[in-house]
Amino acid sequence: MLIIDCHCHAGRGDGLTGPWDTDAPLRPYLAWADEAGIARTVLFAAFHSDYSVANRQVARLVHQHPERFYGFAFVHAQRDRGRVLAMVRTAVEEYGFVGIKLHRYDARISREVCDVARAFRLPVLYDVVGETSVVDLLATQYPDVNFIIPHLGSFSDDWRAQTALIDYLVRCPNIYTDTSGVRRFDILQRAVERAGPAKFLFGSDGPWLHPGVELSKITALHLAPEDARQVLAGNLLRLIGRVRPGVGEGARHRVAVVAEPLSNAWRDPWLIGKE
Repeated sequence: MLIIDCHCHAGRGDGLTGPWDTDAPLRPYLAWADEAGIARTVLFAAFHSDYSVANRQVARLVHQHPERFYGFAFVHAQRDRGRVLAMVRTAVEEYGFVGIKLHRYDARISREVCDVARAFRLPVLYDVVGETSVVDLLATQYPDVNFIIPHLGSFSDDWRAQTALIDYLVRCPNIYTDTSGVRRFDILQRAVERAGPAKFLFGSDGPWLHPGVELSKITALHLAPEDARQVLAGNLLRLIGRVRPGVGEGARHRVAVVAEPLSNAWRDPWLIGKE
């Protein structure tokens, strides 16, 4: 049975805050993945101050082993404002990437990112860091864009956020999740029972989490063979199978970009407090 890990960081960050922005070495991860029978992996960058640089690092890895890796373009919704289209076009048309990755820790998702995803028909893997209320906006404003909300909505075991995400998985056709870092197995089990295996993608959040350990959770769900095939590979392949490489120059007029800086009146207190 084909197994694809949909969530793995790779390359060097340029910070020294922690592993997430320092280094994401693949050598130990690949040994663990081989042992677990994981054939392919989606790669995206570690946290970085310039994601165009970080995406090039990932592109080199993908090009070295195209039979093993897929690439997602990491973008910063605020810092990359005005250039997301150019960054993603490079990632898709030159690097062969098949998705977009962004993180609430950097900034909230924007219309610009969603418009670009729509233009290229890319899935968006957006870590909401427990802020699951935004999922309702994504589902209604961009019903033709597929969003993967990793960690069942919270890497930090916020069971309220994870429980809330289950309802969106059930109600919203374009909302998916991955299983990486979900430690409360009872919530994961309940989520799969309610939303169905078609809404779940296997992920590990490597190289810092062991992919074999994360994969054991899927085994413990005791899914029917066809359901397991969906979670382990089929759902991801379906989402990335929609990618449209050439969107034309007309896409520039369909992407929402605000040139002036964001005012504090628009931004939320959480974001302002982090600066």
